[in-house]
Amino acid sequence: MKFAQKSNEIFDQSTAAYHVTDHVDAPEPNPYTPGSIEHTLHAKNWIDAVQWHLEDIIRDPEIDPVAALALKRRIDASNQHRTDMVEELDSYFRDLYRDVKPLPTATINTESPAWALDRLSILALKIYHMQAEVARNDASEAHKAKCQAKLDVLLEQRKDLTEAIDTLLDDIAAGRKYMKVYRQMKMYNDPETNPVLYASSQQK
Repeated sequence: MKFAQKSNEIFDQSTAAYHVTDHVDAPEPNPYTPGSIEHTLHAKNWIDAVQWHLEDIIRDPEIDPVAALALKRRIDASNQHRTDMVEELDSYFRDLYRDVKPLPTATINTESPAWALDRLSILALKIYHMQAEVARNDASEAHKAKCQAKLDVLLEQRKDLTEAIDTLLDDIAAGRKYMKVYRQMKMYNDPETNPVLYASSQQK
């Protein structure tokens, strides 16, 4: 089984495991060996699943403003963790293909393998929740039909993206493509580059 195909299995496994408790503070039951790529993929999707539901919670129109601010800070931290894990995945691929010499005609892709896998992880969550909408007993037939049409598109999108990722990895392994790892360098989390944070620090 190719890498992206296997990733889909792990993402679906993680998504299903999250919804056993369906709670943002539930511990992750990661069944894979720590340090393995499977462990990282499972953990990556678990972070995405938790953040998906945090985003649902913060959109509650009745949410307490203080609680909303704390939740926003948690989402920001989750985003940073998510980015760190994507970069960890790209480092894995860079190490995996470190001995491959790119062909003279080799080109770079628009995004790295890990950022494409990030989209695949999110698709697993979209598919899970859209399937839940299709199966809702309290929903109208019109609602279920509308969601089924969306689900069909999501499933096609996952098929296409899975094939594209595996083709990209094959091309990198054969030297037809090459990759680079670009750190995101997010400035708003850094007290030295966010003007609001360093201005506040200077005033103390």
